[in-house]
Amino acid sequence: MRFGIFAAGGVGGYFGGRLAQAGYDVTFIARGAHLAAIREAGLKVDSIDGDFVIQPAKATDDPASVGAVDVLLVAVKAWQMEAAIEGMKFLVGTNTVILPVLNGVEAPEQLSAAFGNAGVLGGLCRISAFVAEPGRIKHVGMKPSIVFGELDKEKTERVLALQKIFNEIPEITAEVSDDIHVAMWEKFIFICAMSGVGGVTRQPVGVYRNIPETRAMLESTLKEAAAVGRKLGIPLAKNLATVILNRIDRLPDGMLASMQKDIMGGNPSELEAQNGALVRLGRKLDVRVPTHEYLYASLLPMELQARGED
Repeated sequence: MRFGIFAAGGVGGYFGGRLAQAGYDVTFIARGAHLAAIREAGLKVDSIDGDFVIQPAKATDDPASVGAVDVLLVAVKAWQMEAAIEGMKFLVGTNTVILPVLNGVEAPEQLSAAFGNAGVLGGLCRISAFVAEPGRIKHVGMKPSIVFGELDKEKTERVLALQKIFNEIPEITAEVSDDIHVAMWEKFIFICAMSGVGGVTRQPVGVYRNIPETRAMLESTLKEAAAVGRKLGIPLAKNLATVILNRIDRLPDGMLASMQKDIMGGNPSELEAQNGALVRLGRKLDVRVPTHEYLYASLLPMELQARGED
């Protein structure tokens, strides 16, 4: 089975690296210094579960040279999706399974608009990993897991076969969700709260979850986002906000969300795909989301500056 990894950042580099380590034919889409380093010395992965190197690693910045793959793992930042779709067109054939694992809930719709519904799954992953330097991925936290499913909720042979492949890799757990829309929204609600409140306070979770005023803000983000999801028809649990808040209470004190890290580093972030998406959906569905509106408006100037649009 041929896998295409678009692209070889922290998420794509880790999961693609483990697939290549297991003997699968994996091609990484990368660019610049990262691509040059992978070509020269292989893809290096420093992991809490054991370091490894894929050498040689198949990597290119020219998707047209690869051709159609069996499975395309989409692991770009949400704001890169529109440009990435142009390159993905060379990797998608009639039977290609497209598995997005990026943050947000809009990727399946974007991919279906470009390639049709038939090949697209819904998906998400849980891992703390990043590009430490060109050619090197650092996996620093969380047991890597990947969750996916058909958009119509059917347990097809292809999703069960893909689950078997991932679960044969000891370092990864894979689950076929009974309702991938619910699973994606549960993560979306969690990450929007962490990203938004963390981005505005510029503090780790151990600080803002313990100050009454910012804890109240955190709780409001969860309730507002869940209300939007329910208005869309996603069957979210009634106590979901409480469940997620309890999960946030168990996180390490120093944890920062990836969007928060980007904002604090002055880099383009997933603001539009997270808090921005909730603001747009809230307005469209006539659901009030004042906390997300505040977070979005507060972070937007930094986002525009990072993109050179201020």
